[in-house]
Amino acid sequence: MKLKRVVVTGLGALTPIGNSYPAFREALLQGVNGANPITKFDPEKFKTKFACELKDFDILEFLDKKESRKIDTSSQYALVAATEAIKQSGLLDSDINKERVGVILGTGIGGVPTVMEPLRDFFSSDGTPRFGPFFVPRVMADMMAGTISIQFGFKGPNYATTSACASAANAIIDACHFIQLGKTDVVITGGSEACIIEPVIGGFNSMHALSTRNDDYKTASRPFDLHRDGFVMGEGAAILVLEELEHAKRRGATIYAEIGGTGLSADAYHITAPQPDGDGAMNCMKQAIQDANLQLTDIDHINTHGTSTPPGDLAECSAISNLFGGHTPNILINSTKSMTGHLLGAAAAAEAIATIIAVNEDIVPPTINHFETDPALRNMNIVKNAAMKKTVKAAISNSFGFGGHNASILFKKY
Repeated sequence: MKLKRVVVTGLGALTPIGNSYPAFREALLQGVNGANPITKFDPEKFKTKFACELKDFDILEFLDKKESRKIDTSSQYALVAATEAIKQSGLLDSDINKERVGVILGTGIGGVPTVMEPLRDFFSSDGTPRFGPFFVPRVMADMMAGTISIQFGFKGPNYATTSACASAANAIIDACHFIQLGKTDVVITGGSEACIIEPVIGGFNSMHALSTRNDDYKTASRPFDLHRDGFVMGEGAAILVLEELEHAKRRGATIYAEIGGTGLSADAYHITAPQPDGDGAMNCMKQAIQDANLQLTDIDHINTHGTSTPPGDLAECSAISNLFGGHTPNILINSTKSMTGHLLGAAAAAEAIATIIAVNEDIVPPTINHFETDPALRNMNIVKNAAMKKTVKAAISNSFGFGGHNASILFKKY
């Protein structure tokens, strides 16, 4: 069976450095920092008092108050980004079969903000339970996909993927497979996360995973830097419209990139720590390259998972070095988490868009906050502090999650 070709025809972004795809793109290329003191709750007693929050976002500019109350914050973010991507793709201006349009989205924690609301009331009052009629559907992780399906009438495959910080990558890969197999023409995919809340910040603090650079939060997310001390929490959503090539051509759609190959693997090592030699990550990238029928030397750029944790960055760079060998210095690597923070289950989608920008425009966004390269990573060709122009014919976006989940997506020029 000959697989269908899959292309990207729409992009939507709601991120700490831009509330639309054009704004996100511009901020990425300019090296804008999204960190700020936490405003969503009082962080005074927390070890980390900053994060990468959305700026100047008001859901009431997109939904009326009654409708906004029916869905969790993560679903709100997803709906806004999906609306942009769908409009940009021109899908609704085309003669499409909505029964062959799916929605598959990833999220790491789903409706945790909704869980917190009645619990605060419950423990601060006389203990009387006060749970609204929309509590259960708002909590459900799949509701962001369901919300988009209902909003636009898309009747194809509709569900959520959850694999921690690889969730959106798994969603994109599943979407790609549906199209390759001819089961759908189009899939709206990506991820969303609303995770700047007390239990998430407190929980990651207890793991010593978050940076505590409170006096210098603007430079706290510093992947590959010798003095990195953890990641910075982010929030938001990023959505891609994936489409079968011939379907896109018939519509006259703009094509941003093609998905050449994908890879999935497990570390089978530890619930939170990465495999030190990066073996699982290496296998994942190798699969994506083989799936694309490319050679190691065809890869020009890797948007790394690059969280800014000491063991995580080292393991991923070990995987790159072990896989690519002498070609490693020819590959431009970056971590756009240095700007956006870590969007958890939505991170892979935002980084997929950043990778598509590199492939489509031949310019690689920077890793900001880079002061002193970790000596263990000196063979890495890191794009430091400013975007770099380079012809990018093929690039990989890496995403790894707690539980040992690994996902790689290879984008190539169309």
